[in-house]
Amino acid sequence: MSSHTKSFKVPFWAQILAGLVLGVLLGWLARSQDLSWLVTTLEKVGDTFIGLLKLAVAPLVFFAILVSITNLRKVNNAARLASRTLLWFMITSLIAVSIGLVIGLLTNPGAGTGLTPKDGAKPESTGSWIDFLTGIVPTDVITPFTELNVLQIVFMAAVAGIAALQLGEKAQPILTLSESVLSLLQKALWWVIRLAPLGTIGLIGHAIATYGWDLIGKYATFTADIYIGCLIVMFGVYPTLLATVAKVNPVQFFKGAWPAIQLAFVSRSSVGTMPLTQKVTERLGVPKEYASFAVPFGATTKMDGCAAIYPAIAAIFVAQIFDIQLGIGDYLLIAFVSVVGSAATAGLTGATVMLTLTLSTLGLPMEGVGLLLAIDPILDMIRTATNVAGQALIPVLVSARENLLDRDAYATADGSSLDEPLDEPRDEPRDKAEPVPAVA
Repeated sequence: MSSHTKSFKVPFWAQILAGLVLGVLLGWLARSQDLSWLVTTLEKVGDTFIGLLKLAVAPLVFFAILVSITNLRKVNNAARLASRTLLWFMITSLIAVSIGLVIGLLTNPGAGTGLTPKDGAKPESTGSWIDFLTGIVPTDVITPFTELNVLQIVFMAAVAGIAALQLGEKAQPILTLSESVLSLLQKALWWVIRLAPLGTIGLIGHAIATYGWDLIGKYATFTADIYIGCLIVMFGVYPTLLATVAKVNPVQFFKGAWPAIQLAFVSRSSVGTMPLTQKVTERLGVPKEYASFAVPFGATTKMDGCAAIYPAIAAIFVAQIFDIQLGIGDYLLIAFVSVVGSAATAGLTGATVMLTLTLSTLGLPMEGVGLLLAIDPILDMIRTATNVAGQALIPVLVSARENLLDRDAYATADGSSLDEPLDEPRDEPRDKAEPVPAVA
């Protein structure tokens, strides 16, 4: 492709932004003019895009986790990297839930809404610690894939990956096949990601056409709390950690990671965004072997938006609606659930499982979930963007702390450079890999 042609190429982030603006305009038009056919069209476009993302989720998660665990054999100090990754997951989750609690206590999101307990309704399914712990282990190998139980898929993939490591050379044919299948899935998912601008039009347009601004009125404080909390974590906590812990330029991080954060905001799926998250993480100078472990691991367990900020503020909101007083012990429980139970969200759209787990732990009425379901799609956009930002952040932090980060690559990372190879699979030629891999 000539440089003249490239100069007229619209960057991927700009395509999504254009879709966002067009979606808002079409949604407003459909609502103001009562154009039911346009509402239906927007809904179908958005649902089709999400459906295509979800189509690859089950096999993608399985093979990504399996391959990522076996890839650790190529990394020096693999156990140390894995433990440091988990530790920073927990530290940042604790910071995020603390911010959520402070915001909730300062703003009283449930006061003055006009909502009452009778406005709520129990969800069809709820989460408890017993359900969470027993639900990790599947009863068969088929159901988790047909019912898209990501947590059980992660469990099976982890068992298979650890078994493959123990078998050594005997497992090599399976690992070769798994890597090929993963490359195939990611290739197909890149094509879906290319449709993100169209999906944005449908998803945002349908949200505006369906909810308008009327619904936000009752939930104004709650909605503002979630967005403010997520923005503080993304643009306050994360840059501070980058500057003080990793000792790198925070602005450069967002330049490199922005395409993934933007896609997460639209798609509301950490797992669906995972290939792009991994791509931007590698472009930020994280060694490929480590990124291929940390990003899939984070996409299924690292949820600062859905599992920390949101349940903290939501629990306070529900308690105020039902006139229940929370004490210090309750707030500590919220923090505990957020740090330990975040895997329950499993990277899919929505955070209902995590919310029901939090409410059941605190003994709050499950009807509170019904109060929040209507507004959930609007909140889920910023929550998922925060999730994905954190999923890209932690590998950068850990790599920098362990002196594995390619700082030259980090300094030149640019999200717009993803446009050209966006449809390439993850397994690019070795000479294009980062120059500072942590291989034995």
